[in-house]
Amino acid sequence: MGNNITDRLKYKESVVKFSKKYGVAKAAYKFGECKRTIYRWRNRYDGTLESLKDKSRRPHSHPNQHTEEEIKLIKNYKRNNKDTELVVLWIKLRKAGYTRTIQGLYHAMQRIGIYEKTPGKKKESEPNEWVSGEYPGEKIQVDVKYVPKKCMSKELQEKGEKFYQYTAIDEYSRLRYTWFTNAHDTYASSEFAKRLVKYFPFKVKTIQTDNGFEFTNRLSWQAFLKNKKTMFEKTLEELGIEYKVIKPHTPKQNGRVERSHRKDQERFYYKRVFYSLEDLRNQGKEWRKEYNNFPMRPLGWLSPREFIKKYKSQEESLFTI
Repeated sequence: MGNNITDRLKYKESVVKFSKKYGVAKAAYKFGECKRTIYRWRNRYDGTLESLKDKSRRPHSHPNQHTEEEIKLIKNYKRNNKDTELVVLWIKLRKAGYTRTIQGLYHAMQRIGIYEKTPGKKKESEPNEWVSGEYPGEKIQVDVKYVPKKCMSKELQEKGEKFYQYTAIDEYSRLRYTWFTNAHDTYASSEFAKRLVKYFPFKVKTIQTDNGFEFTNRLSWQAFLKNKKTMFEKTLEELGIEYKVIKPHTPKQNGRVERSHRKDQERFYYKRVFYSLEDLRNQGKEWRKEYNNFPMRPLGWLSPREFIKKYKSQEESLFTI
């Protein structure tokens, strides 16, 4: 590449020298260059190859570039929210009057040197073997997780208390419902099923879970239990809901709910302490409200609530329960 650039510069120099000796017209005819171009090279040439290098065509300014006030706003918010991820920071800036896109914010932060994205490792994509929901309520992903022990007060830890978070998320709209309890069994799962049906503003057609024993006996090592339905499965039958389970050891088939649990860890459980189950439920209720009103990229930067409202105006029949 370097040799090519040098050869190009030497070519320009030879054109300039020829034009000075025989005239610009003859140089243009011999080398096939425009007279205007040769005159420009002659004006720039000072006896060195460096003077004939192409200048950058990058504009010094742009009509849509960030203003000084916007840059100041970004720096202030980033200073006060050091550990906040890009999307959350963008939402906060929007509430403060920032009107740029998230891509614009990303590039602006990179230019001023206050944001470095950690390079991710690309994984080979595998073909999907399942079909995602195509309308609200077609498929609800359900899962349960432990509430982190470090978030529980010292008194609760000494008592050996354990709390669990049941989560249901609609594949299509990302609308989510959570319920906190101190039980982790098929009775608690059946109670959660009844609650989620009342919570969602649309008909629930299918519920999908993993193969945990709180949901199904499908993978039980005891033969007489394999075909025996759990209370959770019986409840779904009573509610007229189709039940599906994912393949064993394939959590990505329940990817929506798994990713939402990761967000819980990053935004809800981070630096929180719970003093009782009631306290956990109260704080969880506020977090659920925040989650369902948070804009998301897959929804065109609408929140799940806004997306449902928009969809409801078009397909009212799905919301008649």
